[in-house]
Amino acid sequence: MRADPSYINSLTQSLNNAAITANNLSNQLSSGLRVASLSDDPSAAAQSVQMGSQIAGVDTFIQTASNETSMLQVTDSTLGETVTQLTSAISLAVQAANGTLNAANLQASLQQATGIRDQILALSNASYQGRYLFAGSQGTTAPFSLDATTSPATANYVGDTKVQFIETPGGQMIQMNLPGSSIFGSGTTGVLAALNQFIEHLSSGAPSTSIAADSTALNAALTTVSTQRSILNSSLSTLKSTSAYAQTQEAQMKAQQSSLVAADPASVATQLKSNQTQYQALLGVISTLNKVNLFDYLK
Repeated sequence: MRADPSYINSLTQSLNNAAITANNLSNQLSSGLRVASLSDDPSAAAQSVQMGSQIAGVDTFIQTASNETSMLQVTDSTLGETVTQLTSAISLAVQAANGTLNAANLQASLQQATGIRDQILALSNASYQGRYLFAGSQGTTAPFSLDATTSPATANYVGDTKVQFIETPGGQMIQMNLPGSSIFGSGTTGVLAALNQFIEHLSSGAPSTSIAADSTALNAALTTVSTQRSILNSSLSTLKSTSAYAQTQEAQMKAQQSSLVAADPASVATQLKSNQTQYQALLGVISTLNKVNLFDYLK
């Protein structure tokens, strides 16, 4: 019988391999990961990294969408209050235009109209977390100011007309703001201009025909505010639904990523048990060799 001179070396190598495999399997059980490094499974690791980048992008959108949703809700509430105030101003104008109010009534209407104008001016300068809602892209500057030295008074807009958008993971662009001038006007146009003109007519005792024209102008301003508000309501609805979908998509992607690198505990436990059996068998063989003269195998 010819002896294999590499027999001992082969047994030793097999024992070392079994020990390494046992260590890897034990690590998989403890960490829950089949792929802990690139060398474990280059293809799966690369796919996991790529998917991780996609997940990060979706997560960034979700966080941004949450903040923008809150801002849009505040904006909608502000415009809702503007509508309420404007509706009150229209009622005052209708009453003042019927020609039956006495001087005291007209003075009371003047005070109410001035209060409404000041309230809407404050609403036009509303902010959220330090960012002015109606300043276009000039979020750190109050967009409207009142010049009371003119007759009628003039509301000046110092924001810009830039419209800002947020991009969804699918590439959809959702409008996130309304420039103040498109809602409240500027100078001699818009909501504040109509209110200033109404106040001037009440103050000067203008004829009912002029007050009636103010009522028409205020109704037109209300239509403008309502139309612009509907744009943001549409954006808010779209943002909510897109964010909800993104959250579902993120959960699915995380599950897929986990399946790429996660270990199957039952399968790993079975492999580890088989490996331990093999390891013990190798130890038994080596133990036998230690007790027998190697020359016995040469006979």
